[in-house]
Amino acid sequence: MDFVIRKGCKADCLSTLELIQELAEYEKAPEEMVISLKDLEEDGFGENSIYELFVAEQNDKIIGIAVFYEKYSTWKGRCIYLEDLIVTESKRGIGAGKALFEAVVGFAKEKNSGRMEWQVLDWNTPAIDFYKSYNAELDGTWYNGRFTKEQLQNINL
Repeated sequence: MDFVIRKGCKADCLSTLELIQELAEYEKAPEEMVISLKDLEEDGFGENSIYELFVAEQNDKIIGIAVFYEKYSTWKGRCIYLEDLIVTESKRGIGAGKALFEAVVGFAKEKNSGRMEWQVLDWNTPAIDFYKSYNAELDGTWYNGRFTKEQLQNINL
């Protein structure tokens, strides 16, 4: 293994943003990505940080990230939600994704989390196979609900 996994810091936000852009393109939705460098810096390393970050680094370059945060389940208590696990395309297959995933698993175990969750697109076979290699439950019975920022602003309360 010629890369290291470490806790991310504010200085890693630009590389993080670039990897998120790469993911948006991979998922065929680059126009949906609206987050800024300032958002990433404030939301992860500001006064009221809301996410955690692990990075995979090789030769002083960030090649992968795991973005996650704590959420609450009324059934299971404190849980970890893995928002994104991204390894730059040219570095896939060297074990960085596995190492990042296991870093988040270790964090969840350390926190005695009631559950760890994530989503995977139904067409992303490499990711699905990866998660299945851990005997993960992939539940196809739940719908994902959401409002966009614009939809939220247009709801009359």
